[in-house]
Amino acid sequence: MAPFIILVLVILAVVALRAVGITRIPAWPFAVQCGVAAMFVATGVSHFVGMRDELIAMVPPAIPAPGVVVTVTGALELAGAVGILWRRTALWAAGGLTLMLIGMYPANVYAANQGISPSFGDALVPRTLMQIVFLAATVTVLVHYARARRALGARDSVGD
Repeated sequence: MAPFIILVLVILAVVALRAVGITRIPAWPFAVQCGVAAMFVATGVSHFVGMRDELIAMVPPAIPAPGVVVTVTGALELAGAVGILWRRTALWAAGGLTLMLIGMYPANVYAANQGISPSFGDALVPRTLMQIVFLAATVTVLVHYARARRALGARDSVGD
């Protein structure tokens, strides 16, 4: 539940800063980028500190070397958090984070079915709903930068 709260609070904070007249803060999807970055910093760090054992337990038994998987996905989450904030890498970071969310979903299903964490937010339905929100956030950034790149390419080809 904490990643969801982080995502929402950071998005709302950035939107609020713009609403009170801090015009240097870009409009959407920058607020979403900031929320996604904050969320993935928190989850990425948790792969190394605090929840590492629980995350390793979430890896389905069919996947070898769960400790290595948790380390690699944590590093990728941290890299994606940084990459999504930089205009030149935001498209690729958003795409990678989207694919990672999809690829890690089976671990969420496994954890929910095995009762690895008994809190309400860790049941299958809440986990799935949160995953959909996370995907919507990363896809929002992905689509924004894909459209911007396409528009830039179309504008450049007009000058040829």
